Amino acid sequence: MTITGIITAIIVGLIIGLLGRLVAPGKQSIPIWLTLVVGIIAAFVGTAIARGLGYADTKGFDWLELITQVVLAAIGVSIAAGMYGKRKLTR
Repeated sequence: MTITGIITAIIVGLIIGLLGRLVAPGKQSIPIWLTLVVGIIAAFVGTAIARGLGYADTKGFDWLELITQVVLAAIGVSIAAGMYGKRKLTR
């Protein structure tokens, strides 16, 4: 992966994180930086899953890859919200 690819993945990850937060059910009481980190991780993992299953390189826009990334981000945001909320309660 090139530097340009990494920077693009980070930018896409930021957007994915925000979309994941919108899709995740309920209110997420986590800081925006955590949402963005989850989005970046979901973007990388979603791309790896899409490549592994063979649907990452299609003609045009890769809708299935984007859906995979957003679903992973929503799951990640939900998990992070649960863990972050418990961390705040124990303090």
